[in-house]
Amino acid sequence: MEEIVALAKRRGFIYPSSEIYGGLAAVYDYGHYGILLKNNIQEAWWKDMVLTRRDVVGLDSSIFTHPTTWKASGHVDSFSDPLIDCKDCNYRMRADHLLEKHGYDVDRWEIEKINEIVRELRSKGKLVCEHCGKKNLTDARDFNLLVKTNFGSPVGKLADLTDDQVVYPRGETCQGIYLDYKNIIDSMRVRPPFGVAQVGKAFRNEIVAKQFIFRTREFEQMEMQYFLHPDDMDDAFEMWKKERFTWYVQSLGIPEEKIRLKKHEKLAHYAKAAFDIEYNFGCLGKFAEVEGIHQRGDWDLSRHASYSGVNLEYFDQVNNRRYIPHIMETSVGLNRLVLMVLDDAFSQEKLDNGKLRTVLKIKPSLAPIKAAIFPLQKDEKLQRVAEELYHTMKSCFTVEFDDAGNIGKMYRRQDEIGTPYCITVDYQTIEDKTVTVRNRDTMKQERIALSKVNEVVREYIISS
Repeated sequence: MEEIVALAKRRGFIYPSSEIYGGLAAVYDYGHYGILLKNNIQEAWWKDMVLTRRDVVGLDSSIFTHPTTWKASGHVDSFSDPLIDCKDCNYRMRADHLLEKHGYDVDRWEIEKINEIVRELRSKGKLVCEHCGKKNLTDARDFNLLVKTNFGSPVGKLADLTDDQVVYPRGETCQGIYLDYKNIIDSMRVRPPFGVAQVGKAFRNEIVAKQFIFRTREFEQMEMQYFLHPDDMDDAFEMWKKERFTWYVQSLGIPEEKIRLKKHEKLAHYAKAAFDIEYNFGCLGKFAEVEGIHQRGDWDLSRHASYSGVNLEYFDQVNNRRYIPHIMETSVGLNRLVLMVLDDAFSQEKLDNGKLRTVLKIKPSLAPIKAAIFPLQKDEKLQRVAEELYHTMKSCFTVEFDDAGNIGKMYRRQDEIGTPYCITVDYQTIEDKTVTVRNRDTMKQERIALSKVNEVVREYIISS
C-alpha cells in the first residue's frame, strides 16, 4: 500500500486533499493521470451499462434532495455505525471492528446487544484503545453517517423547508433514481424490466476511514437500478451477476482468479438476496468488496410513495396488472475500482543491470496515456518531426510529448504512468520515415513506418 500511495502522489494520480493545511482525513484529490484513469474506467462502465443496451437509460440526479427523502429511505433513523470513544486520547473507533478482533461478528446487531459484549470485555480488561492502548473506553452508541449541511435560506414555494428540516448531501446515489422513477416512466417510453444508471458523488461521515481511497468520506458510485415485476427477479438477478462478473475480466482486464462472487448471509431488512463482487487486494492483503448486487424488493418505491403521497404503481396494459416494481441494484465504488486497477497493475521487475523497474501494467484501453512521443535529442529536425507526430496522434488518442531528460529516464517515467507505447524519433527517422516503438510490458522495440503509428497503436489497444 505504501508503494502504491507513494507512486500515486509522485506521478500525479492522487494527492491528499488540502495537504498544505495538513490534509483532511479520508479526502483525496485526483491529479491529471488519476482523473484520466478514473474517467476511462467510468466510460468503460457507461458503455457496457448504457450505450450498448436497449433496456437501460441514463440519469444525473442532484446531490441535494428534499430532506424527507432520507427519512423515507430509513437513513435518518438507521444509517449508522456503532461508535466507541477513548476517554484518554479521544480516539474514535468502530465498535463492530473492535469486537471482531475478539471473535464476535456483530454485523447488524442492535446497539444494546453490542454494548452487552462491550461491557463484558471492558470489565475483564480486554477492551483497549487502538490508538493509545489504554482501557478507558465508552459504551458504543449509534453514529449517523449522513453529512449535514447548511442549505441557506429557502425562499418560495419550491424551496419551502421548515427550520428544523436538515438537508443532507446524498449518502448514496440511488435515491435520486427512485425520486425520478415516475418522470422517467412518463418521458422515456420505457417499461419494466428496465434500468436507470448514473455516476455521481456521495458523502458519508465515516467513523474510521483508512486504507487510502478504498474508504473515503467523499466518493463516487456507479449505480444501476433495474425495475421489474417480482416474477422476473430471479432470472434477472442471475443474468446481472454473470454480466457484472464478466465485465471485470473483459473490460478491466482483471484476472478471473483475483475476483469472486460472495453471497451475503446477513441481509438488510429490505433485501431479498445480495452478492458482492470482491477483488483480492494485494495492498490490503485480503478480498474486499468493489460492487454490490442486491435484490431490494419494493421497499424503496413503496416508502417514497407513502411519504410523498404520489402513486408510484406501474400499470402493465399487456398483462392487465398494476404493481409497484421491485428493484435489482448493481452498485459499484468507482474510487475502489481505481485502487483495484492500480493494485492489479503495480509491478516491480529487476532488470539485467540490477536496477528495479516500477511499471503499471494497466489494460491499454484504460491507460491514462496511450502513447508518449520522444525526440532522441534536442535537435531541431527531430523536435519538428516528433511534434508533428504528436499533433497527428492527439486527435485519436491521449498522448504525451516529452523531451526532458535522457531516453532511459523518459521510459521509466512512462512505465510508472502505465503508458503502453513509447515512440522515439531519431536520426534514422529523418532518413527513412520510421520510428522506434517500445512496448511497455515486454520492453521490446521495433521499427515501424511513421505513417503506420496510429494504426499500430489502435490495433494494440483494441486487441489487448
